[in-house]
Amino acid sequence: MLASPVHYNPDVETVTVEEGRTIDKLNETFDTILKTVAEDSGHAVRSVHAKAHGILEGVLRIDADLPPELAQGLFATPGEHKVYLRLSTNAGDILPDAVSLPRGLALKVLDVAGERLPDAEGTTQNFIFVNGTVFQAPNADKFLGSLKLLAGTTDRAEGLKVAASTVLRGVNKALHAVGIDSPTIGALGGAPNVDPLGETYYSVTPFRYGDHIAKFSVAPVAPALTALTGTEIYASGRPNAIRETVQSEMRGIEGVWEFRVQLCRDLERQPVEDPTVEWDEAEAPFQRVGLITVRPQDSWEPGRVQAVDEGMRFSVWTGLAAHRPLGNINRARNAPYKHSAAFRERFNGCPIHEPAGGDRAGG
Repeated sequence: MLASPVHYNPDVETVTVEEGRTIDKLNETFDTILKTVAEDSGHAVRSVHAKAHGILEGVLRIDADLPPELAQGLFATPGEHKVYLRLSTNAGDILPDAVSLPRGLALKVLDVAGERLPDAEGTTQNFIFVNGTVFQAPNADKFLGSLKLLAGTTDRAEGLKVAASTVLRGVNKALHAVGIDSPTIGALGGAPNVDPLGETYYSVTPFRYGDHIAKFSVAPVAPALTALTGTEIYASGRPNAIRETVQSEMRGIEGVWEFRVQLCRDLERQPVEDPTVEWDEAEAPFQRVGLITVRPQDSWEPGRVQAVDEGMRFSVWTGLAAHRPLGNINRARNAPYKHSAAFRERFNGCPIHEPAGGDRAGG
């Protein structure tokens, strides 16, 4: 028997006095990355997950007849919403795909009704995922230390990064063979160079889920996608190998992913403040609440790339109060995400906005 879901209340979070200073330092470090890349390339990109591999347009269908514990927030009302998906890797500079990094999936759900988070513009609900079950640092202060190291290598020694990634992939495979997974090695370039269309993605951090607390996941279920799970992309000498592969595959694939919710059932065993702790699925299983469907399309159609990759931002703080981001890492994401988007907007002279359902982003 599963334990009942924990009920949300503000006391599940523990806010420390140091957080404000850490967030200021995160902004400063992200500035280093943003300015270095913009000055070197003449174009500003995101401070994390800068390189996109595909921009997709689809539909999220929310399941009907969900039990009360799952019929919360966005998922309380069955129906369809237009969505945009952005596939990426997590570096803050544009690297050749031979540097293999964890995959990211950003999801923007359009025309979502309900009370908004403070300063959340528009009517969209944003979700951000990676293809790993835990975050690389337990809190924002530890993450800041890692980010400073990465900032020092931004736009430098590209050839060394490619060579180091090859070595680190070998180390990671050896560790995996003996049952050890290392998010740190993956973040440094040792992640398997897998096809992003076959991956399962996780929010890794918790969120309010209406009356409850949850983590989220997006998992491929269409056979054409699951056939790609674990498939590695050969990227030597092909700087945009992932983008080219996704573009070729999506021309003939109807992609279907389940949107899944993992309800917190024990605050000790499924903590809110430490995202390095994986919530055991035997104790807190993921449960389906909807399906994302993406028709065959050109995943790098210029109009859509311009509208979404350049003209939009993805932030976990853009959405409903019912899905408030929880925990130290999520609290530290708010200001830097806005800071990064504002820098891109200024440098590129390209307004960033939240779309509505009637908007048409390219093909």
